Amino acid sequence: MPPEPAKRVHLPDGTEVPSLGQGTWHMGERGADRRAEADALRLGLDLGLTLIDTAEMYADGGAEEVVREAIAGRREEAFLVSKVYPQNASRARMARACEASLRRMGVDAIDLYLLHWRGGVPLAETVEAFERLIEAGKIRRWGVFNLDVDDLEELGAALPDCATDQVLYNLEVRGPEYDLLPFCRDLGMPVMAYSPVGQGGRLLRNPALKAVAARHGTGPAAIALAFTLRQPGVIAIPKASDPAHLRENAAARDIVLTEQDLRDLDAAFRPPKRKQALAML
Repeated sequence: MPPEPAKRVHLPDGTEVPSLGQGTWHMGERGADRRAEADALRLGLDLGLTLIDTAEMYADGGAEEVVREAIAGRREEAFLVSKVYPQNASRARMARACEASLRRMGVDAIDLYLLHWRGGVPLAETVEAFERLIEAGKIRRWGVFNLDVDDLEELGAALPDCATDQVLYNLEVRGPEYDLLPFCRDLGMPVMAYSPVGQGGRLLRNPALKAVAARHGTGPAAIALAFTLRQPGVIAIPKASDPAHLRENAAARDIVLTEQDLRDLDAAFRPPKRKQALAML
């Protein structure tokens, strides 16, 4: 039988975080939706989905403002992840960008601050800027987004300090399984999977996925999440604004996919047999 999915994941510094968190991409885009979005994030906290991922890019900071409302009075429960634009990831600009994120979220420090994809600033300079923020108490640790194995190797001596690599990973996008997941696992660095149930609903309409879900008496989103969570050292951050979807997501932590389930999913979504470039939405 396949192993049960881990409900907690260790970061390189030993910090425990839930393997299933919450995303906020597209939150904060409409003022009329913000209260419901904050309510959803609070329900997620109630369900143990205490890792919340956001970014200065999302709704031009609007998602971070939703996070502020959601964690009001509950800051100690939440593990906050935010991201800095690549054009702000320099010695000259990162501190200002971080201060703006802190202000929007109403917090003194960000638990994990990520480079939101690689841009023109040298990685070494970005790492130096991250370390300055750690020394100033503005962030607690740093990580990256959409860096492949060769990019991670370029970090050199700083690589052990990188807390995570956030990448697109789901049943339809299995390229990271070939080399990135094993590479990060050997380092003891978790991979954070964004869009783990896909975009636009196409993945969730797949007949094989729906058949596995029927066997487990749940919805296809829970099976898609259980698939990513079956991998050791993977954190999934689905976004959900509907309470029913949130509860279905939370249930994925207890689903153990059988060998037959995995064979059926492998037949419908072929695992990679060679190196693939990292996909990105």
